[in-house]
Amino acid sequence: MKYTGWPEPGDLVVGRIDEIEDFGVFVDLLEYTDRRGLVHISEVTSGWIKNIRDHVSPGETAVCKVLDVDKDAQQIDLSLKDVNDHQQSEKIQEWKNEQKADKWMTLAFGEDVADEQYGTVANELLGSFGTLYDGFEAAAIHGTESLENTELTDDEIDAIVDTARANVSVPFVTVTGYIHLESPNPNGVDDIQAALESAAGNGEVADEIDLDVTYVGAPEYRIKVKAPSYKLAEDELTETVDRAREAIESRGGTAEFHRERQTEADSN
Repeated sequence: MKYTGWPEPGDLVVGRIDEIEDFGVFVDLLEYTDRRGLVHISEVTSGWIKNIRDHVSPGETAVCKVLDVDKDAQQIDLSLKDVNDHQQSEKIQEWKNEQKADKWMTLAFGEDVADEQYGTVANELLGSFGTLYDGFEAAAIHGTESLENTELTDDEIDAIVDTARANVSVPFVTVTGYIHLESPNPNGVDDIQAALESAAGNGEVADEIDLDVTYVGAPEYRIKVKAPSYKLAEDELTETVDRAREAIESRGGTAEFHRERQTEADSN
């Protein structure tokens, strides 16, 4: 996705070095449609420059600061020297993330998605999250809930969430569910304890997964899973519920899973 408008003075932009002249450098702005800027030789680097080509190369990707924008003259003045290493690294990563998100938009809505729909969805994500990438990341972690305050349709939300959860890697994701465990037997407490031990995995849960099964209020127990990705967390949650259900049902009891807490008070 490329912006059709103009950058603002003070913005950091990603560009590709195009033409190099003795007086400065022309830069194609990669985030904008048909926008080009000029870095005057005095803005290439601090200090005296003997040969401008010692500091920039054609085809090089660079982060520039926007100094001034003259829309009437179709001119954008840029600076290379006003961008420090941290800003450059951060901006390049943001740009790469947006390129990923652009591909995810295609996965979500197809190669032939209409420009109007693409623009509408993109603007909703940008307006709510600042970047497309942050929108997809929020969808991967929090699901449809993260997009409830947007103007997106249910089908669009589902497409974004499904694509995000299949493609976005986040540092750690926590998912939670609740299970009711009941046993009609005189030794029902023992039956439930056995089901909880099975739910906890009997020491066989993967090292990268943090699984916690805690009492909420009879007959409800909370299952909290923390994992490196949504898929891993959801898979472990499902397996934990299945282990508990199998254990309690083998003893004549019942297990009922739900996403939301059912008791009036939760224990921490």
